[in-house]
Amino acid sequence: MEAALIIFALMVLFAFLGLGVYATVKVVKAAKRGVDRTITQARRTVEDTTLRARSLGQVGVAGALAQLRLDLRMSMRATQQALSDGVRSDASLKESIGLFRRLSEHGQELDAELKRLEQEPDRQRIAESLPDLRERTAKITQAADSLRWAARDRARRFAADDLSTLSEQIEVESGALRDWSRESVDDLTAAAAAWDAAQAQGAAQGAAQAQAAHGRGAGSGPGPAALNRAAPAPQYPWQKARRPESTT
Repeated sequence: MEAALIIFALMVLFAFLGLGVYATVKVVKAAKRGVDRTITQARRTVEDTTLRARSLGQVGVAGALAQLRLDLRMSMRATQQALSDGVRSDASLKESIGLFRRLSEHGQELDAELKRLEQEPDRQRIAESLPDLRERTAKITQAADSLRWAARDRARRFAADDLSTLSEQIEVESGALRDWSRESVDDLTAAAAAWDAAQAQGAAQGAAQAQAAHGRGAGSGPGPAALNRAAPAPQYPWQKARRPESTT
């Protein structure tokens, strides 16, 4: 018996230890994800600030590359945010998110190429490739902008339809509130109370009449057969006279 209790206690202890380890791992992973998101966001902010400064402060090939990267990143990030927010209320945007993921692959590839070209010393060769880079950037940004504005227009249309329906319902309710010809709530309450009183009075009168009718029937009608005296038997000429009963 003691061995069984010890084994059971050890099992409970190991179970609590396992749960503790599992909870600790989950907390560590969640904290790591939070730190990674913070670092990624900070890195993006630094890169965007650097690109903005280069596009404004530098001229020539370096400024053009920085501007292309900045336009590409801003467009893709805005579209991703719009689709992520819209899919929470509109499940039909899942297909749009799938298309945007495919577009993001091309955007990431172009951004990586532009980043490598920033370190390229042959500025003449980069200048010759700038028209193609601008065209690719324009195609990607236009596609991303099209998805973003389509999602926003769809959400705006749904909001407008809902607002129209709500406005119609409010107009109907406002018209009902302004209908002074209808009886007020107090009048309806008073009418209901009067009707209940009339019903109660009618029921009381019916009970009184029934009781009175029952009393008159009991006073004038014949009583029960057991309480009435028996009627005398008829006498016929051929019958003999009955002899009185002897008292002795």
